[in-house]
Amino acid sequence: MAGIQESNREASPDQLESNPPLMVGRAGSHGLGGRIEALMQKDPKKFRQQLLAWYERHRRDLPWRANRDPYRVWLSEIMLQQTRVAAVIEYYQEFLQRFPTVEKLAGAREASVLAAWSGLGYYRRARMLHAAAKIVVREYEGRFPTTAEGWRTLPGIGRYTAAAVASIAFDEPVAVVDGNVERVLQRVSGARLAGEELWDAANDLLNTKRPGDFNQAMMELGAVVCTPRAPACLTCPVVELCVTRGETAPTGKPARQNKREIHYALDRRDGEVFLVRRPTDASLMPGMWELPELPSTHGTGSPSYTLRHSITTTDYTVRVWHAAVPARVDGKWIPTGHVGQVALTGLAQKILRKAEVV
Repeated sequence: MAGIQESNREASPDQLESNPPLMVGRAGSHGLGGRIEALMQKDPKKFRQQLLAWYERHRRDLPWRANRDPYRVWLSEIMLQQTRVAAVIEYYQEFLQRFPTVEKLAGAREASVLAAWSGLGYYRRARMLHAAAKIVVREYEGRFPTTAEGWRTLPGIGRYTAAAVASIAFDEPVAVVDGNVERVLQRVSGARLAGEELWDAANDLLNTKRPGDFNQAMMELGAVVCTPRAPACLTCPVVELCVTRGETAPTGKPARQNKREIHYALDRRDGEVFLVRRPTDASLMPGMWELPELPSTHGTGSPSYTLRHSITTTDYTVRVWHAAVPARVDGKWIPTGHVGQVALTGLAQKILRKAEVV
């Protein structure tokens, strides 16, 4: 898959966090006094009350909200990075069936973890999740950190995820800022906040008695009501406290979508399918399995079928040919009954589903 960068559908919490210098803010820790009151020119206490009342009545019934188990909260937050909620639900439940505890995850082979993650994209998340699980089990005896600062010591945990897990699972009074929260704060305050201003404002507004619920309520409001386009202000529980009533300053033109065409061979024989493995040192999806790519000038006639595959700023037209793979291609024949256990790229999984192989 030489020209394709594996990604997912929508931007969402962490942007695949790394660990920059620790800067986790606590509610009331930054000495800004009445900053959020000045920004809102309204009553933040009323905002908190009305938002939480709305959340209790209207929050979506999502599987990771069933309890506050830190393992499940952590898993959901990692899966939700750059991925739509609807896409995560199925993978979340299947992943928990295979790895119901952090001990099971830590003891699994990386290939098994990647196979369970196959189709979600951004496979670095799965590798970091696996690495962090091993640390929790081996160094912390299976006990999770209870603070955002503690979570930041684990691989793949950045500022957002640390605050989300610590507040939801352990009630630590730390605010989160993702794209949804950023949009709500900017519209409510009428200010173009950025960087530390966002985190300071979020911590000022936080309900410190129910930080986990409040953080989820802010994200829920941004996801289902205060949406990027056509916000549903008439159904917003805090509309009378909002300065802009859904308006925000323009942020520039959206990124232009590029268009590309790519061809793959689907070679099958005697209940097997031919797959190739990406190099283990590849910068993208190392060690993942995919179909052999064909040159764009492949033969004549028509492909067996065509798929659309969008990744970040590129829309791909994917042509799939039932064709024998050239002898020079280094790959492996995989029994179709075992394909579901192989760590496939997202596009390979999509092609094989269309072909009814998986």
